[in-house]
Amino acid sequence: MTGVTSLVIAEAVNPVPWARAQMAFTLAFHIILVPLGVSWAFMTLIANYRALRRDDHDALLLAQQWSKYMAVTFAVGAVTGTVLSFEFGLLWPRFMGVYGEAFGIPFAFEGLFFFTEAIFVAIYIFGWRRLKPWTHFWTGVPIVIAGIFGSISVVAANAWMNAPGGFTMNADGEITKVEPLEVIFNDSMPLQAAHMVIAAYLVGGFLVASVYATAMLRGRDDRYHRIAFTIAFTVAAVMTPIQMGVGDALARWVYNNQPVKFAAIELVPTTASDVPETLLGKLNADGTISGGIPIPGLASWLSDPGSGRSTVIQGLDTVPVDERPTIRETNTVHLAWDVMVGLGTALFLLSVWYGLTWLFRRRMPKSKWFLRAAACAGVLAVITMEAGWIVTEVGRQPWIVYNRMKVEEAATANTGVWITFIAVFLLYAALGVTTILVLRGMSRRFRRAGGFVEGDTPYGPTQEDATELETADERVEERTP
Repeated sequence: MTGVTSLVIAEAVNPVPWARAQMAFTLAFHIILVPLGVSWAFMTLIANYRALRRDDHDALLLAQQWSKYMAVTFAVGAVTGTVLSFEFGLLWPRFMGVYGEAFGIPFAFEGLFFFTEAIFVAIYIFGWRRLKPWTHFWTGVPIVIAGIFGSISVVAANAWMNAPGGFTMNADGEITKVEPLEVIFNDSMPLQAAHMVIAAYLVGGFLVASVYATAMLRGRDDRYHRIAFTIAFTVAAVMTPIQMGVGDALARWVYNNQPVKFAAIELVPTTASDVPETLLGKLNADGTISGGIPIPGLASWLSDPGSGRSTVIQGLDTVPVDERPTIRETNTVHLAWDVMVGLGTALFLLSVWYGLTWLFRRRMPKSKWFLRAAACAGVLAVITMEAGWIVTEVGRQPWIVYNRMKVEEAATANTGVWITFIAVFLLYAALGVTTILVLRGMSRRFRRAGGFVEGDTPYGPTQEDATELETADERVEERTP
């Protein structure tokens, strides 16, 4: 009995699953903030540009308000991103000990882009009323550029884990030489980085648009809300078909370079041709597939349209059991893939609805059903993005560095990881609630002020400037006979 109890306790404090759970949770939380950090500055500049070119008062107020929301989400993202940086060393010390010299290179560049973004966010926020209008507008451009390249840098590190290269290792398993450019521009990086950056604009656009769609359903159908919705939803709608093309190319890259992951995506237990595309369904321990809706030959055809249904897909059983995802992980990857593709298709159809209405009627759709769908699009876009990352990360199991180091070889041996997981969970929960309350409070103050926040007028004089001007006028009057 004592032996069984000891075994149960040992399994409960096993650091590997706790390290994986903590990393998964913090990544899932942080990734929601990434689209806002990358895309919100771009949408703010669109509003700012419209305001300056057309002397549009509503667009100017929108740009000012969005810039303040952007600052809040940027600050929260900085906190959650910093925690993630520490987790690499705390949760995966053996991985960092062996591969840190290579893996850390993209993060060095990300740090430079992050500090650049932070500097110009501060300049842009405090530049209202302090800089000339067009000078102020151009200070926002580096925020957009730094956000894009910062995101690419981080994704380059993850892509390297899928396609490791750019280093030389000696017989003792130590890295003796690193080629920084080869590490950054690894084989997986171009498509994976493009997929993430486009996703950031897509998800960010749908998220912001969903807030204004909800407001419009509640009766706030004024010009300010329509401009806000149009800018955000247009950005997302433009990116959606592009994302589908990039996603298709990335899936083919996985087919050619990570065949075991692709087999998990498509539920292919044994190597075969004319493989059906199974919608939903699951893989059983005996290698059979139950449930789901099979579409004959479609998986083979999508993998290589040139060869059609005769395309051969490598099965899971082509590698040893300990070098492929478990049955549970395989089913998780397949379900996440179906969710990503299914919701992505739904968002694409919603974008087509929006685009056709603009094309033929020169206005956004006014149907309440469209607004209801748009109000849901933000959450659905986040779920789609999360599902995509599950496919990427769980599909690579059991490898942390593809075909080089397994997750269990990389994890910490500290059995107290479960304590840090609980602490991080509580911290992030409090941070998430606080962020939402702060953003909602800012929105309420803005509405109560009738479009102005704390008397702040974009490109108008500060209170100090007004006071000095009044004092100067009084002095002139005193001296005038």
